[in-house]
Amino acid sequence: MLNLVKPQKLKKGDKVATVSLSWGGAGDSDLLWRYEQGKQRLKDVFGLEVVEMPNTLKGSEYLYDHPEKRAEDLMQAFKDNSIKGIFSCIGGDESIRMLPFIDFDNIKNNPKIFIGFSDTTISNFMCLKAGLSSFYGPALLSDFAENVEMSDYTVYWLKKVLFTDEVIGKIEQSPTWTSEYLAWDIKNKDTKRHFSINNGYQLLQGEKTVQGKLIGGCIEVLEFMKGTELFPSLEAFDGSILFLETSEDTPEPALIEYWLRNYGAMGVLERINAIVFGKPQNEIYFEEYKIVIIKILAEYGRTDLPVLYNLSFGHCEPKCCMPYGVMAEINCEKVSFSILESAVV
Repeated sequence: MLNLVKPQKLKKGDKVATVSLSWGGAGDSDLLWRYEQGKQRLKDVFGLEVVEMPNTLKGSEYLYDHPEKRAEDLMQAFKDNSIKGIFSCIGGDESIRMLPFIDFDNIKNNPKIFIGFSDTTISNFMCLKAGLSSFYGPALLSDFAENVEMSDYTVYWLKKVLFTDEVIGKIEQSPTWTSEYLAWDIKNKDTKRHFSINNGYQLLQGEKTVQGKLIGGCIEVLEFMKGTELFPSLEAFDGSILFLETSEDTPEPALIEYWLRNYGAMGVLERINAIVFGKPQNEIYFEEYKIVIIKILAEYGRTDLPVLYNLSFGHCEPKCCMPYGVMAEINCEKVSFSILESAVV
């Protein structure tokens, strides 16, 4: 079972770092306005002092060629005692290339808030391997830099989870959602995306109330780390709630089937207490994914396993924060999801 150290909570005036750990678009000339907009929100909405690491804004071409520089930024941000939190600019698809350059003792010895999603799952699991609870949550270029203003739902959960040591409590689904793509062009800066009414959590199976510590991430990215030193031991999944979501690549249902079957073959599915699954982007394969999940769990004798579907995290916006290693609960009777403790100290 996971036993992770919780980081210190943030407060107004704290210095936080932005890092580009995968795609380096934050520093590309045509996207720099977007980065600056997200940075300003960290200042104006949350009262934080924001600094870039030396390579954060070196651009996508340079950072693709230099994964060691991305890792260097992450290591420096953890080592710098004046920095109280680290925010991922955006995901991508190859941050796993940083792995040879990571000092896990550095992360362990300098626990602090780290947050991001998508390909940042890799860095979340670097924290996990070092024994630190990190956060699967908003990224600077997407959520903080949202056109016109940030979503109230996203702001609420960031403040509740990162800035207070209160029990997080019941997490309701966001009343609205969007996956609409508007090009990150400055001409769209003042154009709001269209939001639709949400349709509630869905219980795919399960009849009781279960608890477990949270572990998971983007299901495609988890595949990148299988077989590496980064993938946790099977014991880490004991009694856990596995949270999964899909990226903007909208993988075909057959791939979800193959990946979940692999978790069954590995022995993960027999160890976990529940699954929570995020809303698929644009609700593509919304029904098909449900069929596949139920099918694979039946193959491995887990028709008893509670599965809560359509949660507001990951690639569908707005989103809440999922803290690794923190105790959560699914109430099948009430079809509800709660986090039973604070995520920070």
